Amino acid sequence: MATAMQHAAGSNAAAADDVEMVEASELRRRNRLRGDGGAVAAAEEEDEAPSVERAFADQRVPSWREQLTVRAFVASFFLATMFSVIVMKLNLTVGIIPSLNVSAGLLSFFFVRIWTAAMEKVGLLRQPFTRQENTVIQTCVVAAYGISFSGGFGNYLLAMSDRIASQADEANNPQNIKNPHLGWIIGFLLLVSFIGLFGLVPLRKIMIIDYKLTYPSGTATAYLINGFHTPHGAKIAVKQVKKLGLFFVLSFFWGFFQWFYTATDTCGFNQFPSLGLQAFQNRFYFDFSPTYVGVGMICPHIVNVSVLLGGILSWGIMWPLIAKKRGIWFAANLADTSLHGMQGYRVFIAIALILGDGLYNFLKMLILTAWSLRSQHKKSSASTLPISDDEPSNGTATISYDEERRNELFLKDQIPWYIAYGGYAAVAAVSIGTVPQIFPQLKWYQILVAYIVAPILAFCNAYGTGLTDWSLVTTYGKLAIFAFGAWTGASHGGVLAGLAACGVMMSIVSTAADLMQDFKTGYLTLASPRSMFISQVIGTAMGCVIAPCVFWLFYKAFDNIGISGSEYPAPNAAIFRSMAILGVDGFSSLPKNCLTLCYIFFVGAIVVNLIRDLVPKKLPPA
Repeated sequence: MATAMQHAAGSNAAAADDVEMVEASELRRRNRLRGDGGAVAAAEEEDEAPSVERAFADQRVPSWREQLTVRAFVASFFLATMFSVIVMKLNLTVGIIPSLNVSAGLLSFFFVRIWTAAMEKVGLLRQPFTRQENTVIQTCVVAAYGISFSGGFGNYLLAMSDRIASQADEANNPQNIKNPHLGWIIGFLLLVSFIGLFGLVPLRKIMIIDYKLTYPSGTATAYLINGFHTPHGAKIAVKQVKKLGLFFVLSFFWGFFQWFYTATDTCGFNQFPSLGLQAFQNRFYFDFSPTYVGVGMICPHIVNVSVLLGGILSWGIMWPLIAKKRGIWFAANLADTSLHGMQGYRVFIAIALILGDGLYNFLKMLILTAWSLRSQHKKSSASTLPISDDEPSNGTATISYDEERRNELFLKDQIPWYIAYGGYAAVAAVSIGTVPQIFPQLKWYQILVAYIVAPILAFCNAYGTGLTDWSLVTTYGKLAIFAFGAWTGASHGGVLAGLAACGVMMSIVSTAADLMQDFKTGYLTLASPRSMFISQVIGTAMGCVIAPCVFWLFYKAFDNIGISGSEYPAPNAAIFRSMAILGVDGFSSLPKNCLTLCYIFFVGAIVVNLIRDLVPKKLPPA
């Protein structure tokens, strides 16, 4: 799900924790060397590194059926509900979703270990808790809470509502509005969320074994799970959960304390004018939110600094300067929420930045993918056994004990090709016939085209995620908005059609990348691909029900969701709808000089990315 983001950071808890983190970073470094083409160095380090699988050599690997337990899915349900609430809150506030894979693996280990310990004391334990079952739970939880993001509750789905449409003058008509309702949301997600699981299943051997894609988040999670299921790792997990519980209690009581001092949306600690009233009017204030502090701790520095610079550049410099042109560049009597006025500059300049950044990374990913595939093809054609990237020049494959063991079990429980292709065709057929009943603006042949193109885009995204741990799912969704919105046209509900097509594309591309990420975790923990796939299917089904219910609670409890300046502004919803309007109406609706500024920031986004990629990571010593 990517899956935004995607990385957990550790803290300095104890010396043992530091040792584990150093070992984990070493593993990730070796994988990066392998993924970046350092095959020889990676092979040498693999030989020197202690074997992980030898530590588990005396433990029987359970069959794929034994890995799928009732307690695993009961634990998955409760954890998925908790993580869905967290993701939904972040989705409706800042729109930045960090990776919670490691947290899911940690909590699943802790809760099930407590359950098995209690059952063992009373003599009712029938099956021990294994790392394979831990991986199944983590996969199910990630698949379930991933729907809270890919389901579009903070972007394309909310953008269909009249709450977002009323903030713009364009396309504010019943043909381009569909208000959220629990029934059709669950039905739509059930139709579009499963097809991505079938598209890339036949390529799992190529992606994981032949191409040795790193999938850093999946690798880190697997290493964590492997470490937990040793005596030393279990003690570390207990310490980490204690710290987690401590900060959970502190955050809960701080939120409870804030509630006593909050009367409206613009008072109390939630909007504290710590920098003065003038800065407060330009949205510079402190909200004392532990949630954002936690997100800032998880997200990389580059994300945090970028968000801070964006806020200073826009609300501190640009918007006050453009506001002085009121009556010159745009009519003085327009509300701040009108796309013909200030809101037009805010939204479309942001869209230009997002599109410039997305287009650059999309083309970069295509080039990297093509180049890597070309290198792999040359390597495989020059050697007799294209098993790994670590082959010496004489064509003989050199693999470690761990790799041999993992390859053997990963290829043991095959998922039949007819299930993959037949499942894709069956789900696509049902979806093609049913989705137009939910969105009449989107025709059946348009959905057919989307399902023909989707596997190619899903492969590109899954491959790119394996190389960089960066999922471009929203970029593919935005491409669908423009393509299908323009195809439908403004007079036939192109805005709603573009947003619905965005949902179809995002669901397919996101779940395919998440599945490959989980296959990597299962590969490193000796979990059966068949049990991983079934867990992903069950988790997706859970998410298609849990996520809409959680969203519905937010939507009914807060009347200001999606309203700019509220507690839940859902900024991406307004951006996605504005993209859909731009896709069908063109540039005629933009205020004066807005298009020029968009061009400048579009090019600026590409230039910044070029500079970032061309400048060396570290400066040479003087």
